[in-house]
Amino acid sequence: MKKSILLGFVAALFMGQSAMAQSAQEITYVEDPAQGYLFNSFSSNWFVSAEGGINYYFNSNNTKRDFFDRFSPNAGLWVGKWFSPIVGLRAGFNFTQVKGLSNDGGVGYYGDFRDGNVDYAKYKRNEFGAHLQAMLNLTNWWCGYRADRVYNGIIYAGAGYNWQTVPSWTANGRRDGWHHGSDDNLTASAGLINNFRVSDHVGLYLDLRAMLLTDEYRYSAPRKSNIDLQAYVGVTYNFNKSTWSAPIVPVIPEIPNCDEVEARLQAANGRIADLERQLRDCLNRPVQQVVEAEEGPLCTIYYTIGSSRISRVDNKVLNAVANVMKADTSKKYTVCGYADNYTGSAAVNDRLRKARANGVERVLLRNGVKADQLDVTTNDANLFGEGKEYVSLDRAVTIKANK
Repeated sequence: MKKSILLGFVAALFMGQSAMAQSAQEITYVEDPAQGYLFNSFSSNWFVSAEGGINYYFNSNNTKRDFFDRFSPNAGLWVGKWFSPIVGLRAGFNFTQVKGLSNDGGVGYYGDFRDGNVDYAKYKRNEFGAHLQAMLNLTNWWCGYRADRVYNGIIYAGAGYNWQTVPSWTANGRRDGWHHGSDDNLTASAGLINNFRVSDHVGLYLDLRAMLLTDEYRYSAPRKSNIDLQAYVGVTYNFNKSTWSAPIVPVIPEIPNCDEVEARLQAANGRIADLERQLRDCLNRPVQQVVEAEEGPLCTIYYTIGSSRISRVDNKVLNAVANVMKADTSKKYTVCGYADNYTGSAAVNDRLRKARANGVERVLLRNGVKADQLDVTTNDANLFGEGKEYVSLDRAVTIKANK
């Protein structure tokens, strides 16, 4: 039993050390933006935007007009895709109404304007264009990508082609709708989108844009390029997955001080060596022989010197013994008579032994014990041992159950 307990303790110690080592070195896995971001599938990170706003067209004479008469409307519709948190591309259609003032009669004339002694021709035209623009998210580039960031600053640049419509006039000088103009032209544009996140799929933005447009005059003047400053307010809807995931990398816990670990290891090795020594000592220790103790008598009746008479008290004791014997009639018992060897002759002592044993037998039979359960005998040795001081214990009858 002790060997099993000791072996179990050694096994538990080793398992405990192993579990502690595994727990201390447990590895976790997290996204690491420092490793860059994973490319999403082609169906992810698409968006559509709708916008509207105003523009101010710069030419050499426009400042002579009233300030609020210099502005005109514009609008746009875009479809695009982000290829990474930083780089994207969008394509769309744009409407821009251009207002100008010329002393040479620009394409799209619709009225006269006089400034002091100088006469000018007012013109306007509607530019319908198809554009392609590359986008760069400066915020994600400089500050790192964050899916929940509220503001993102995005710069872009691109090119497109504009088709014109200009006012039509009848022969008597009356306005008669719009017709296709003669100044279709290539354009270039650049700007800054100030995007504000509403949710993973919806954003609002303010787009500040500069577009390079060309003018063609009615007479011999050459084509001239002018800047059109534009401001848009728009809304963007992002399709499918709109966020980006970083690579999953393992995070290994910091290794503790090696000196401390080495000291703990040496202490553990010392405990293991001590347990191994105790185990060897236990295994090499001789097995102790277990001596089964001899079963004592069921009952002992004591007598006075030279007497075989059974007292009233002993009769009651023998009555109880008889009840035990009758409870299991298959069990056999030995009734053995003794006498002390320090008083009386051998013949007298032999007679006393028999008389005492036979007297006990008679009482048991009288109380209902079967005769075949009893084996009556005598023993001429001292019951308790050698020594005159024990003679009172040698004058007795013992009743023992047979094995």
